[in-house]
Amino acid sequence: MNEMLTRGAVSAAAGPSWRLMLYGLQTAVPVADLAAGMEVARSLLDAAGMPGERRLRLDLRSTVLLLTVSAPDDWKAGTAEVELAQRLSASFTALGLVARPDLVSPRSMQTLELGIDTMDRELIRPFWKAVLGYVDGPGEEPPNGLVDPLGQGPAVWFQQLDEPRPQRNRIHFDVTVPHDQAAARIEAALAAGGRLLSDSKAPAFWILADADGNEACICTWQGRD
Repeated sequence: MNEMLTRGAVSAAAGPSWRLMLYGLQTAVPVADLAAGMEVARSLLDAAGMPGERRLRLDLRSTVLLLTVSAPDDWKAGTAEVELAQRLSASFTALGLVARPDLVSPRSMQTLELGIDTMDRELIRPFWKAVLGYVDGPGEEPPNGLVDPLGQGPAVWFQQLDEPRPQRNRIHFDVTVPHDQAAARIEAALAAGGRLLSDSKAPAFWILADADGNEACICTWQGRD
């Protein structure tokens, strides 16, 4: 039985090799090349076992293997996901590999979402679902978010407004980073000409804007339980 945990409990139990993101636990394992990465991936699949495969997503690039562990039905994390992450950690450690969740050159790990402001979510949501070829996000009733069924594109969610917001962008980026990377990402954005509009919801998210007023949020798992 998979017991759901608070985000803080998941982050602590998973250990230093993993970072909790909005859609589960993630880490990165440097590899020499694609061939080596495929061998590592096979070893990790063996460690995961058949039930664990439904909770594990792998993204192999030329020098890094990205791992995501999340519940198959709602992309959250509980005891089953923590246990799987621990087994995977033991597996790549036995191979002499060291996970680097702090750095996926040249940036930290992140999850990208697009937020769309709307006065009528149900009116515009079918359009975006059709034009993107997306499906309903898991674990939501009624559904709000849309996700790429292949896990390649950013998720999309709809922010229901009570009244129109003139002179403001209607689409913004939500960039979720590891909690220990948020300050550096914000500092870099401010140094690049950005402005901090609000930190009232930090550490869940900070609202930033570019010089033209276009907004983006830097988000973490913290402050959401």
